[in-house]
Amino acid sequence: MSVIYLLISISVLVALLFLYVFIKAVRSGQFDDSYTPSVRMLFDDETKKSETKN
Repeated sequence: MSVIYLLISISVLVALLFLYVFIKAVRSGQFDDSYTPSVRMLFDDETKKSETKN
């Protein structure tokens, strides 16, 4: 039974570590999308043309 308590405590610690690393990555801008806005302006004309045809 003590092995289960040990495994649960280790898994909680690992989960907290992953949560900390994820939050740190989000705050540092790791997941910011800098590519899509520059490409989106290339496709604006196509979406406006298709809307006016309908």
